[in-house]
Amino acid sequence: MKLQMIGCSHHHTDVAFREKLAFQPNQVVEALAKMRTVFPQTEAVLLSTCNRVEIYAAAENEEDCPSAQQLINFVANYHGLDVAEIATDLRSLDGEDAVHHLFTTAASLDSMVIGEAQILSQVKQAYDMANEGENTGPLTHSSFQAAMRVAKRVQTETEIHRKRVSIPSVAVADYASQFFERFDDKVILVIGAGEMGEETLQYLIDKNAKDVRIINRNHQRAIDLAQRTTGKAVEWDELNDLLVEADLIVSATGATEPIVTAEAFQTISERRFQKPLFILDLAVPRDIDPKLSDFVGVYLYSIDDLQQVCDRNRKAREREWPKAEQIIEEEVSRFMTDLYRRVTGPWIGRLKQQANDIKAAELERLLNKLGDLGDDPKIRKELDVTLGRVVNKLLHPPLESLREDVNPEEGPGLLDALKKLFQLKD
Repeated sequence: MKLQMIGCSHHHTDVAFREKLAFQPNQVVEALAKMRTVFPQTEAVLLSTCNRVEIYAAAENEEDCPSAQQLINFVANYHGLDVAEIATDLRSLDGEDAVHHLFTTAASLDSMVIGEAQILSQVKQAYDMANEGENTGPLTHSSFQAAMRVAKRVQTETEIHRKRVSIPSVAVADYASQFFERFDDKVILVIGAGEMGEETLQYLIDKNAKDVRIINRNHQRAIDLAQRTTGKAVEWDELNDLLVEADLIVSATGATEPIVTAEAFQTISERRFQKPLFILDLAVPRDIDPKLSDFVGVYLYSIDDLQQVCDRNRKAREREWPKAEQIIEEEVSRFMTDLYRRVTGPWIGRLKQQANDIKAAELERLLNKLGDLGDDPKIRKELDVTLGRVVNKLLHPPLESLREDVNPEEGPGLLDALKKLFQLKD
């Protein structure tokens, strides 16, 4: 049996490189179909996200599993790239190392933001797509199902997923969600179309936000963000009217001076009639005059407020890290033990059958020599039991040693020795 992985991630490659190798959903289906043609006996799962591109290949017989170089050649050919251009930046892992990486990835310990929940759904989606295309088999089934079980253990047995460390995630989960019971009936204003505003908006969309207005000095960027996410792009000169309507404001522009001053907000406040307003000012320097917090009904939080929570969560998460790693180590050991037993099981059965055949032949030879005495059922039974005990006692030590030999990655191991010593054939 062999499990092989090649790929790249944000740890070792930049966005430009990952973009060249990325597979869109329709391309994943197409690429897996081509892999099935090129490597017909190979199981495969293709995981392609913003931060990583990875191919997992497996086969019951090692010679049927493509090498790392063959997988690299496949990716290069699919995307029309020079093999030499990508080979040095692609990482390859096999066996236990590949399993450990898969489990770590699914558990979100290899993510850019440790503990983010999205990667598990992405791993599951990649596995489901491979299933639909009939690209999976016993090894990929067991390894990906185990990876999802490991991820669930890390989620439930540690605090890693409950300690958010990104500004947008803290802004929405630890602040906005404590203020609002629901978001689908709230008017949300996003000021600025940069990465911080977009990421925060994505978290709000995940919370079922419906009525989103996006405003930016460069209107086209507001339009582009609205198309990528949801909501309506609004012209900059409508800002004051939007400030009147909004229930929640997320501001993250690159302005050097406050875009909403306390003086300007005075008139806006009168038009709001003290309706509560929740503001997340994620800009540096600040977009919103701190004096707005003096107005009745205005709840203003700056990036400094959020950063304090992020720092506390990061320290708490670091304390949980060893616990999560221990879970992964346990599960990898368990998986490799089960996998090795699957490999040795048929050979143990073959050896037992060989021994029993020899026993049966020798029993029959002995009974023939005994003549009439060999026809006695009691004697036949006693001889059969005795020879069976001898066979079992002779086989017990090597078979127990074989069952306990759970590190086949370290070398040929006892299985190869057993096959050679007892001349077991495929």
